[in-house]
Amino acid sequence: MKTDNIKEISIDSLDRLCIYPDKEVFSLIWRSATEVNWDNNKSFLYSPKPREWSYFDWFEHITTVIRNEYNCDLLLTKNTLWENIPASLKQLILNR
Repeated sequence: MKTDNIKEISIDSLDRLCIYPDKEVFSLIWRSATEVNWDNNKSFLYSPKPREWSYFDWFEHITTVIRNEYNCDLLLTKNTLWENIPASLKQLILNR
């Protein structure tokens, strides 16, 4: 299994959870029909604006989809940036 570090996790102005991998590119993830998308311009994965699922659920879903579809684990590091992420969500993600 490959690994890639997560450079940044953020919630953008469209209320999407965004995950920026360090090196990997997931431009065809839309084919998985899992509502996980890739921004080709800024190189990040993103969820739709949450409806029934929480941001934590979306984080889990995105990382699981990448593991299953690309055989790649996305890893948090001490250098991961957290932008516009509530402290409670950050703790949930770190403690998973």
